[in-house]
Amino acid sequence: MSDDTRAAAEHAVADAHRREWAFVLAATARVAGDLDLAEECVQDAYLTALEVWARDGVPRKPGAWLTTTAKRKALDVLRRDQVFRAKMPLLAEPDEADMDEPYDEAIPDDRLRLIFTCCHPALAREAQVALTLRLVCGVGTADIANAFLVAEPAMAARVTRAKKKISAAAIPYRVPDAGELPERLDAVLTVIHLLYTTGHTASIGADLIRADLVERALALAHMLTALMPDEAEVRGLLALLLLTDARRATRTDAQGRLLLLEEQDRSAWDLAAIDEGRRLVERAFRTGGTGRYALQAGIACLHATAPDYAATDWRQILWLYNELLKVWPSPVVALNRAVATSMVHGPEAALDEIDALAQDDRLAAYHYLPAIRADLLRRLGRHREAATAYRAALDLAGNEAEREFLAARLHEAGDP
Repeated sequence: MSDDTRAAAEHAVADAHRREWAFVLAATARVAGDLDLAEECVQDAYLTALEVWARDGVPRKPGAWLTTTAKRKALDVLRRDQVFRAKMPLLAEPDEADMDEPYDEAIPDDRLRLIFTCCHPALAREAQVALTLRLVCGVGTADIANAFLVAEPAMAARVTRAKKKISAAAIPYRVPDAGELPERLDAVLTVIHLLYTTGHTASIGADLIRADLVERALALAHMLTALMPDEAEVRGLLALLLLTDARRATRTDAQGRLLLLEEQDRSAWDLAAIDEGRRLVERAFRTGGTGRYALQAGIACLHATAPDYAATDWRQILWLYNELLKVWPSPVVALNRAVATSMVHGPEAALDEIDALAQDDRLAAYHYLPAIRADLLRRLGRHREAATAYRAALDLAGNEAEREFLAARLHEAGDP
């Protein structure tokens, strides 16, 4: 086996992990009826792929190969442990044709089935969301902890407890009946939103965006909209993602340098996505769209449809943030509202809000707090204080594109 062959196999496995993990795990869980077993078998399938693909070459459909291998491993374990018949009520027995060539059309259903399983009301809300992000979406524990503003060990323990509870309570692996959907919907929406947010700005690494997570979130949002087309918040979430993602290509320059909203080339934004998002926002608001996703989509729509940065309707955005805080009193929302406040009432007024938020322990490791404070101080000409705040933000930031931006602003503030 040559080094090039091994390297090609390693690259293919890594790419399949990014693209196919959710599909493979969902299909395997349908067979295993147990999340721990499914996860173990999928991990084994990827290890097997590394050896087999290096020897025999990468298959034409890596995801199908991995799904077949993981399913067979799950069935082998069930048979070997002599619990196959006992678990039959939880299983959907695959036929041989299915095992040889995993289907394409059923994969989205499998993925939704796993999401709704993890978002079972028997679990605490944060556990539902964390478990789904970890298992279904393949998001790392550190990224999930960052999204929830908690320590990584605490999040890891939360995920472990949730998996054990699903197994102990024999929670069925199925899409819930129509009457059960509403009580799980908010958790499912939260999962998709956090998945998109994690990909929109990666917490670590050289690249600003993780396109695999962004595209997975968009696919799930489209899927959920097809399943529940009359839900205003479902439409609101899809609109939010479309309107935000419409400017993906313009968020960095050719060298990967972060570009602020006012620096982006609006002619390069995805106009079709903006138009679809705008129509979804309008429909959501006509049908009672006062939930947090519809309101966020409204804010994103005002940014996306402004002809230029100077024409942004900041007063309307501030009003929407006020409404958003009523339904979602999050410190992150309050922080974003402060930015809108600065554009309407000036940086001094916003600085008072930022200083109050600095007392919230949940934002202690959130680098956007000192970064926004630094920008407000820069606009007020208080460059020495701005430099201190930029240093604080730089110490907390993990993404290289954001770190380079903050370092440049720190240099502009007079810090060598």
